[in-house]
Amino acid sequence: MSGVPAGRIPAPYAAPGRRAVQVTLVAAGGFSLFRYGLDRPVAATYALFAAVALGGLSRIPGTGRQRAVVVLRLIPVGWLLVVVGTYLSVRTWSAVVGMLVVGFALAFSAVGGPRPAGAAPGLQLLYILPSFPPYDPGQLGDRLLGTTTGMALLVLAEALLFPERTPPPYRARAAHAAAVAARCTTLLAAPPYTLSRAEIRTAREAGHRLRSLTVPEADRPAGPGVRDRALSHTGLATRALLSRLPRLSAMSGGGVRPLTTPDGDVRPPAAPCSPPDALVTAVLDAAARLATATASCLREGASPLAAYQELAAVRAVLSARSAAHPGEGGTPAPDVLRRHAAVLEVADAALAMGAAADLAVHGRRASVSGPPERFWYAATRGPALWWHRVRGHAERRSVFFQNAVRIALALTAARLVAGVDTLPHGFWATLATLTLTRTTMDETWSTIRSALAGTLAGALVTGGTLALVSTHTNVYAVLLPLWMLFAFTVGPVKGVGWAQGLFTVLVALVFAQLAPPTWRLAEVRLLDVLVGSAIGAVFGLLAWPRGAHDELRYATAELLRRAAEIVVATSASVALAGPLRRAAVPAGMPGHRSLQHAVILAESAYGQFQSEPTPFGGRGRGPVLPTVDWQAALMAGHHTLWGSERLLEPPCTGLGSTATKVSGLGDRVAGRMLLVSAALDPGGDTPTGPVPRLARSLADADAEPPGAPRLYYATVSWLDSLMADLSRIARGAEELGTDGDGEGVGRPGGAESGPEDTEDGAATTGNRPDGTGDTAGEPRRGRAGPGPVPPD
Repeated sequence: MSGVPAGRIPAPYAAPGRRAVQVTLVAAGGFSLFRYGLDRPVAATYALFAAVALGGLSRIPGTGRQRAVVVLRLIPVGWLLVVVGTYLSVRTWSAVVGMLVVGFALAFSAVGGPRPAGAAPGLQLLYILPSFPPYDPGQLGDRLLGTTTGMALLVLAEALLFPERTPPPYRARAAHAAAVAARCTTLLAAPPYTLSRAEIRTAREAGHRLRSLTVPEADRPAGPGVRDRALSHTGLATRALLSRLPRLSAMSGGGVRPLTTPDGDVRPPAAPCSPPDALVTAVLDAAARLATATASCLREGASPLAAYQELAAVRAVLSARSAAHPGEGGTPAPDVLRRHAAVLEVADAALAMGAAADLAVHGRRASVSGPPERFWYAATRGPALWWHRVRGHAERRSVFFQNAVRIALALTAARLVAGVDTLPHGFWATLATLTLTRTTMDETWSTIRSALAGTLAGALVTGGTLALVSTHTNVYAVLLPLWMLFAFTVGPVKGVGWAQGLFTVLVALVFAQLAPPTWRLAEVRLLDVLVGSAIGAVFGLLAWPRGAHDELRYATAELLRRAAEIVVATSASVALAGPLRRAAVPAGMPGHRSLQHAVILAESAYGQFQSEPTPFGGRGRGPVLPTVDWQAALMAGHHTLWGSERLLEPPCTGLGSTATKVSGLGDRVAGRMLLVSAALDPGGDTPTGPVPRLARSLADADAEPPGAPRLYYATVSWLDSLMADLSRIARGAEELGTDGDGEGVGRPGGAESGPEDTEDGAATTGNRPDGTGDTAGEPRRGRAGPGPVPPD
């Protein structure tokens, strides 16, 4: 803790203690200023709760200065919530409707990234507070004054107290990874045309540092804007490039496939490395220069346009040569075609990286124009990008939508009960509902038991304190900051029971300074928490009580069904040449948007799944699948998207005599996808069973038909990598963390045990019209409103 001697504060209490000092100084200072200095109790109440809402209840990610910026931007939002809450509170029905609409909107704002998700609970509190007695719009001026003061003081405290070291921004991480890719590509273009184990490990580590799991939430490119989407896309393309370079290195020894060790490392070739032809070397040299220019762009802002154009030109020459058919100058040998296919994948990843980086740095003024279907967002305005993100989750299968509905209904019910039954201090019942409702029934029930026990203990302490101190206000004024410091330091560490008990006493100390206190205040507090807990339990049971557990099965099964359709369509389409393919595959890549949307929903369900305990009630409506590697299923979805787009790009050369073979291989891979999908989500008349264990590679993938073009080898390589993804799905328990293929696409902020050298799927989905949020915030334990924010 900056400014505090090390060793005096136990490690678990260091961060909460620093936070407690900030919140206590702001809340107690603002409260005392208005209550005793200016004799404005309403402003005092709002100043205190504004600081507690955004400093204690919210979990805004980032350093102090980053949080200060967020809170500063939220001040107008706080004004709006206080104004709307004040005027709608005049009638119970209007307050209830307002709670439903505003509660849903604030909870659903989690799709906007980790910052909106973290701030949502505090903003809920700023709306709840003016929604209860006294119903006096004439107090609006004092309410706004107190809210503004509390938030402004919190901004100063965050920015000035206990400065924290700022971690490297995502742009710096991407620039470092691009520089590593430049070095590796340069080594592959010169003797001995291979990478050592140390260099392969360095490439893997550089790519791993771009995964959302390793990036602080505040630094993740999670917004819906052009720059955030492009920066997320840069991370994906850079990881893709870093994952392909070791595979190209392994091919240099003449091997048909890259060899991997049991822990997922790509083995350097044992055989002497044969030199590539001059054109391959030229492509690799151009890719290295573009990677260097990309790193410079991310660090200094220089456009990589010249290097991008150079690589695009030489890549087109290599593509034309490797796509030649017999009679057009002869087809290169199979091993040369395999190498050409691998080098073209490297070039494609480098081009995507350069275009995305230029867009991330310069926005709509970028000089590099990438493919419109991949960078569709480059020319799209901000409101439209927000609309695409919201629309992607505006359906009942989205866990963001489920969380928003759950918390909005619970808060609405609490407000209705408080208004109809004239519940004393109904504000506390609604606040209990907000803080105790969880995403699964099991977790909600466990939380409620602890909260009730803690509240009971706090009520006993409160009753004794009020009986002893009576109306001596000066004693409460002295105790308030001390108790607040203790509560906000110990509560987050000890858990919800301690937090509720300490907060019960804190509430009493505040209200004892606003009105003559009695011991019945403790009784009212206990009643409010009991009512709020009961409402949270009811809606936790009625509204998706198993959280993301069932939704993950459904979403993953749907993802694999959509992927199977794309695999069949792509395998059939690549066999067609020229006008036939253009007629069969119109612009826009039909079917891809459905798969993109399925990936979005599966990623968001997986994000929440990681934060939830064992499913409520044990077995759900479907089979229990403890060994499923959900991340591998997401990899298959991302591989399907990217590979299909690459294979369907011009020129439309066709496959000639190998068309039937490729189509058959595609049908087999699609069949395996449907088999796994049926095991995850069996239909009404489908026998249930475990997820089938599939072979790691595709049979006949090593075949070398006479006269097969480069497109044949590229397609077979894609199908073979999909089989590797599918084989990992049923091996989650025994092989978690092993990537036998050396290449993959992972979930944004994926599980700790995911393959380290996989591509992070965060940005792939984020660069689609139906996207929802780039690198999503980590799943958040606690209130149901904020949730994971997956990459869009």
